[in-house]
Amino acid sequence: MKPLGPIPAGYETLRGELAIGGKMASELVAEAGGTPCFVYSRSHIDRRVADLRAAMPARLGINYAVKANPFPPVIAHMAGLVDGFDIASAGELALVQAAGIDPARVSFAGPGKRDEEIEAAIGAGVTLNCESEGEARRALAIGERLGVAPLIAIRVNPDFELKGSGMKMGGGAKPFGVDAERVPALAREVIGAGAQWRGLHIFTGSQALSADAIIEAQANVLALASRLATGIGRPLPKLNMGGGFGIPYFHGDGPLDIAAIGSALEEEFSSLPEKLASTDLCIELGRYLVGEAGVYLTRIVDRKQSHGVTYLVTDGGLHHQLAASGNFGTVVRRNYPLAIASRYEATPDEEVNVVGCLCTPLDRLADQAQLPYADVGDLVAVFCAGAYGASASPASFLGHGPAAELLV
Repeated sequence: MKPLGPIPAGYETLRGELAIGGKMASELVAEAGGTPCFVYSRSHIDRRVADLRAAMPARLGINYAVKANPFPPVIAHMAGLVDGFDIASAGELALVQAAGIDPARVSFAGPGKRDEEIEAAIGAGVTLNCESEGEARRALAIGERLGVAPLIAIRVNPDFELKGSGMKMGGGAKPFGVDAERVPALAREVIGAGAQWRGLHIFTGSQALSADAIIEAQANVLALASRLATGIGRPLPKLNMGGGFGIPYFHGDGPLDIAAIGSALEEEFSSLPEKLASTDLCIELGRYLVGEAGVYLTRIVDRKQSHGVTYLVTDGGLHHQLAASGNFGTVVRRNYPLAIASRYEATPDEEVNVVGCLCTPLDRLADQAQLPYADVGDLVAVFCAGAYGASASPASFLGHGPAAELLV
């Protein structure tokens, strides 16, 4: 038996079924037009943002990283909850524009921006987090051609990392950002060329569950920002401190202690150096805001035995839930939180493997899982599906197509 990950708090049961937003899983599937489908809970998102604001210093802005979940209704809902939006492509720029979001709230990061993307961002009035000297100079040239002073920040590749991060984004050679020691010269160059100087973006890693590691990284970010501002020779207008806040996916994972992080930040903010005294400070979060708010629903289409092992074969799989299948960066596959949605209150009484519909042995949703007896027609729920699910999975693989999405 391999344990399942912890189901996030806040999900309910209605007439024996998993309920989301006051509706049974079967009702939501009917509303979506069938399975597979993703269901995102407004109440989970609202509660997560409210809890975060209560824990963090009042001065700290909260940005939403659109790449975590770019579903347009989620973006529109976020518009009333967060302070800013971080995008990573012209496609995401189009999504925030379609949602009517003020471009002054938007910043654009990513190491491979094409000229047409830079031009679209400059034309829209979005801040460019430039990732190299070459990119900054292209932005300046495009701005000159357009007759527009571009809004430019510099993404920094710091000389430290977020310890325990699931995905390290700083420290050593990286495709992301400008090495810290070269930042002051580049900042002086873009300011001298007439750009609107928007400050620094320092992102060190993601999916950390250790408050101590995040506290240390944030302290390092503030210290580095102060040193860089001194080298630049003027105060920083804005500092994006990055994110890194993780959520529990696997057995043994515990929730992040945001109260400890907020308390440490409050102390740091009480003694900021002069160069940061009036800086607009924010963090950038995606997975932490929406990850636990999503559930992937898929239907069992076959129940079969092979050499004494029971397989529940679903109409979903890794083409929608690449991370849950264990093929999105994990070294050793572990089980995500998963349940039989149509028998949500039932007691686990058998060990089964839950697999998808693709003809590859990589298509696994749960291995040796203890679950209630389930058969053809029952619904399976994969939790923690609100981030890097629909948009980060190969939906076109084998021609099955994307899953429906709902915000309820």
